[in-house]
Amino acid sequence: MLDPVLTRLPGIRAVMVDLDGTMVDTLGDFQVALNGMLAEWQLPRVERWAVELAVGKGSEHLVRTVLARQRALVDAGPRDGAPVRTVDEASFDAAMARYQHHYRQGNGQHSAVYAGVVEGLAMLKAKGLPLACLTNKPVEFAKALLELKALDSYFPWVFGGDSFARKKPDPLPLIKTCDALGLPTAQVLMVGDSENDAFAASAAGCPVALVTYGYNHGQPIRSVKADAWVDSLLQLG
Repeated sequence: MLDPVLTRLPGIRAVMVDLDGTMVDTLGDFQVALNGMLAEWQLPRVERWAVELAVGKGSEHLVRTVLARQRALVDAGPRDGAPVRTVDEASFDAAMARYQHHYRQGNGQHSAVYAGVVEGLAMLKAKGLPLACLTNKPVEFAKALLELKALDSYFPWVFGGDSFARKKPDPLPLIKTCDALGLPTAQVLMVGDSENDAFAASAAGCPVALVTYGYNHGQPIRSVKADAWVDSLLQLG
């Protein structure tokens, strides 16, 4: 068995942790909100597996991807003669607003904290490591979800997909979070579940550990270059 990640990376002085797919399984929240929005455009419901493939690059990417997929399903054949209200680029803002409405209503109601997360965060906190939550989820939704799942007390810093000019996999959010922590990027570990986290960490100069149970667009997470892969946040320390 490998030594804990922090033992192998002794220079770590703080940790950034992703939210969706890393701390909380939120696919149910995404699916319910998306299907609420799709119903208003009389488009087919989206399956959980299709949500998993699209999640991770921010709400705008998720909604655009799902809308395109569900429209393609309609274009491929009639649905019992039912009228279809399609959504073009000019209507995207309206679709996005309806998605956010449904997400706000159900945020955290169809999701669950992964095993080992609370214990792992408590372990990191006990070691005196400052913790920041860094997610592509809008910061309003991220803060509400952390509070609902009783994880908010671990994170003095919470940054979302709308906190900075760009989202992961761009390195900017990681660099800005390290600035807030007052530490160089080489001393801050990024913990995530997808290639977005790994690519952003590499470009920012941060070490990265990837959980093996997340979303990663349906691709094997161990095929993504990282400093470590863990089956539980407890394996960090």
